[in-house]
Amino acid sequence: MNVLIVGGSGFVGTALTRVLVDRGHEVAVLSRHPDEADLSAGVETVAGDVTEYDAIEDAFTARDAVVNLVALSPLFQPPPGTSHESVHLGGTENVVAAAETHDVPRLVQMSALGADPDGPTAYVRAKGEAEGVVRGSSLDWTIVRPSVVFGDGGEFVSFTRKLTTPYVTGLPGGGKTRFQPIWVGDVAPMLADCVDGGAAAASDGSGAAASDDRSASADEHVGKTYELGGPEVLTLADVAKLSYRAEGKSLVVLPVPMVLARVGLTVLGAVPGFPMGADQYRSLQFDNTVTDNDVTAFDRDPTDLRTLADYLGAD
Repeated sequence: MNVLIVGGSGFVGTALTRVLVDRGHEVAVLSRHPDEADLSAGVETVAGDVTEYDAIEDAFTARDAVVNLVALSPLFQPPPGTSHESVHLGGTENVVAAAETHDVPRLVQMSALGADPDGPTAYVRAKGEAEGVVRGSSLDWTIVRPSVVFGDGGEFVSFTRKLTTPYVTGLPGGGKTRFQPIWVGDVAPMLADCVDGGAAAASDGSGAAASDDRSASADEHVGKTYELGGPEVLTLADVAKLSYRAEGKSLVVLPVPMVLARVGLTVLGAVPGFPMGADQYRSLQFDNTVTDNDVTAFDRDPTDLRTLADYLGAD
């Protein structure tokens, strides 16, 4: 298959690119600065801003599938000149329009847990609105909603470190917000399975029969929305303690009253250059976990997924 990964030069995108290349697919990466990414040999690169339709349309020519990974971080305020609405919603509208114009049959959209047009933060609202655009398209779509993704190049652990200090630290509400971190090395093959059907692609021989089997297997994921989580639920405090334990340091977490966190982040969020604001406070008000872990749709047992402690070397 010829697969275009929009936002493929990022953290998840580079991991997905490697998986698809290993499976024998032709892969192209579209992003603002694709040549700066560490991509597999032979990957085509296309420079373009997803918020500008004319800058990306030609990249969709003769593709068999598109994966849309473009996203702004929910952990920080959007950079100046951007917004969650322009990137997540506007960018998705452009991706869908370009795919439909060039008759690309399949779209895999990476969304987020809690995506909801009426959600409490600009991030989850824009993600929810983008899902509506995808579902209303003529494409064979699949939506994937992971919890926070960790791994080399990820920002979740480093973000936690920005909030804390070793030995003794304060966290809003004592850091009780719950997450279900999932390793990028587990997420990327599941995204690839949404494109090509997984097992059939991995065992692909030569000839039309293998291609037909792969397409039939991928069709099982069309029209589905999957919520993915890792093997365990951890609080923000747990994550902070694990990150310092990996360095041989202990951590005692002191609770910062949520009302003080709200006032502090709201005030500081108005300061130019400060990375967090009221939306980040609101995001700490709800958990980022799954009720039913859809990793089973990809023949994975949640208990077999990599834990954050193992990744950090903090067992």
